[in-house]
Amino acid sequence: MTAPGAGASGEDALIARYFRPLATDAGAFGLVDDAAILKASGDDLVVKTDAIVEGVHFLPDDPPDTIARKALRVNLSDLASKGATPCGFLLTLALRKADDAWLAPFARGLGEDAAHYGCPLLGGDTVSTPGPLMISIAAFGRVPSGSMVHRFGAQPGDRVVVTGTIGDASLGLDILKGGAAAAALADNPAARDLLVGRYRVPQPRNALAQAIRDHASASMDVSDGLAGDLAKLCAASGLSAVIDAPGIPLSAPAASLLARGIVGIGTLVSAGDDYEILCAIPENRFEAFAQAARAAGVAVTPIGTVIAGKAAPRFLDAQGSEVPLPRLSYSHF
Repeated sequence: MTAPGAGASGEDALIARYFRPLATDAGAFGLVDDAAILKASGDDLVVKTDAIVEGVHFLPDDPPDTIARKALRVNLSDLASKGATPCGFLLTLALRKADDAWLAPFARGLGEDAAHYGCPLLGGDTVSTPGPLMISIAAFGRVPSGSMVHRFGAQPGDRVVVTGTIGDASLGLDILKGGAAAAALADNPAARDLLVGRYRVPQPRNALAQAIRDHASASMDVSDGLAGDLAKLCAASGLSAVIDAPGIPLSAPAASLLARGIVGIGTLVSAGDDYEILCAIPENRFEAFAQAARAAGVAVTPIGTVIAGKAAPRFLDAQGSEVPLPRLSYSHF
């Protein structure tokens, strides 16, 4: 990703117009070089990359600014779960055409989020494609040396904790596709807007990064579904968990749809795109973690306990019976 000079191409002009203003870090060199520099420090560098693809992670008629925000935020969510502070990102953008009407709001949304989260553009690539639009971001974060929180490391007795609410994004997608949630909430535009917003623009919990680093024994973000991602965290730690399904935090619209039988708890915990944080917190550290979360303005909810054993985590209903889960999570393949 380089800005134009002599013999500038259309790609160079596109980069200079839309993305050079986002390259605010000195190590990006205004995007006039072929690489960037992240200044060395005593911290460890945490690296994460995720791509979002038209028709898979966003819909063709989604607003461009929300697509940009989602592309960056899904990566920021992973950095938050590792306890890392964002410090920059690389962007690869595959476009069918260079459309100013699409690129201008895309770049604006991306730039606003880059500034808000302190994660400037460092470089990347733009290419043309005959296929679906694709945005891939590699994000970088910093943690004090040796302090990154892993997916493994949970211990028996740890509390299983999640941030925010679960299942909203899947309901938002259902609304956009005209599904059962759309019909059930036809007379409630505020609820529809809330759920659609959760699908289009995730809320990465970067304000909680230090608290996770200070208190969590294991952590990951919930991207493919709470049930499946919990199974991954437990498997990485060689343990299992028991979850109180009625205690899983739901938004008011999701709780209403659940109570009316429009959606089941199994669907809510196995759908993707939550981008909340799932972590294991030692019992003697939970209150300090909860206090830090309140100070950061992030809701956290204990939903169960890590236990010994290697069986799949169990989700129990109010009567203590196991909730059947037809699937654990979203899968691309």
